[in-house]
Amino acid sequence: MPAPSARRLAYPGGRERTFPIACESCGVLTERGADPARCWDDLARRLGQDLFVPDPDAAYGLDVYTLRSAATRLGRGLRPLGPEDRAALLRPHAVRAAQAVLYDLAGGRPVSLGLIGRAAECDAVLAALAPHAAWTDDVVVLLDGERSPPRPVAVPGFFDGAVRVAARPLSGDFAAQRNALQDLARRPWMLQLDTDETIDPALGRALPALAALAEDGDVVSVGLPRRNRVDGMLSDVYPDVQYRLNRAGTRYAGRVHERPVLDGGWPRSLLALTGAIDHALSLAHVRARSRTYETLDPGRGRPEEEAALLRPYRA
Repeated sequence: MPAPSARRLAYPGGRERTFPIACESCGVLTERGADPARCWDDLARRLGQDLFVPDPDAAYGLDVYTLRSAATRLGRGLRPLGPEDRAALLRPHAVRAAQAVLYDLAGGRPVSLGLIGRAAECDAVLAALAPHAAWTDDVVVLLDGERSPPRPVAVPGFFDGAVRVAARPLSGDFAAQRNALQDLARRPWMLQLDTDETIDPALGRALPALAALAEDGDVVSVGLPRRNRVDGMLSDVYPDVQYRLNRAGTRYAGRVHERPVLDGGWPRSLLALTGAIDHALSLAHVRARSRTYETLDPGRGRPEEEAALLRPYRA
C-alpha cells in the first residue's frame, strides 16, 4: 500500500533522512525507484544476524515496529536494544531508525483454536482437525444453531476433552459470534478460523511464539495475511490481513467484516508474515456475499470487493 510520505528516520551517528514513499500497511519506507528485490536481499541478510544494524544509505528504511513484522517473515523475533528503542516499539511510527537484538522464534504462549461454522459442516470440520494437534491442545467449534453449551467430542490425535462443540444463533452478527467463541478459549490466546479457512501446520506451530512476541510488545492482536482462492484462483484481494490471533479477552466489533477492538488503537496490533490463512471461496459465494452483508449491515457490505475477488492476483 505505497503512498506519498514525509516520514523521516534518524540513524545512529546523527544522520537524518526523509523518505518519499511509505507503505500504509506495514510502514516500510522507500526511495522512489527503489528495487524491491535488492532491498529485500539486503534486509534479509541483516535479519539473519544476531544484531540488526540499519544502513543509512539503503533505498529503504524501517522503524523498530516495522522491523518486528519484517523479522517474522524469516521466523525471527526481536528485542529492543534499550529504553529509547522500547519506547519507539510501543509508539510507532518513530523517527528513530530500527536497531534491535534478533532471535529465532520458538516456544511461547499456549494458543486455543476456535472455529465458526454451520451445523451442517460440523462433521467435516471435526474430520479435518487432526493436523492441528501438532500445535494446540484446546479446540472449540461454535456452530450457528440452537444454543447449547460446549460438549467434548473425540477426535483422533487429541486427548479426551481437548475438542469441544457448542452452538448459538449467529443472528446476522459475526462480531457477537466471535466474541462468544473468544469466551470459550481455555488458553491465553486464540486463533479463530472460519470453516472455509485453513492454515499450514508450520504456521500453527509458530503461533505460540508469535503470541509471546506480541505480549513482549504489549500487543493484543496479531494479523495474518489471507490468500483468497475463488474456485482455486488466487484472488487480487491480497494480502487481506485478518486479525485472528488475539488475546482471549479481546472483543470484536462489526456485524460484518468484524475487527478486534484495540484499547490504544492499531499500535497494539502486529502484522506477522510467518505464514498465511488460506480461504477457499466459490464463485457463487463471492457473487452473493456482498449483497448478503449489505443487508445485514447497510453501508458495510463492500460491494466493490466482488470485482477484486474475481480478478487474478498479480504481484
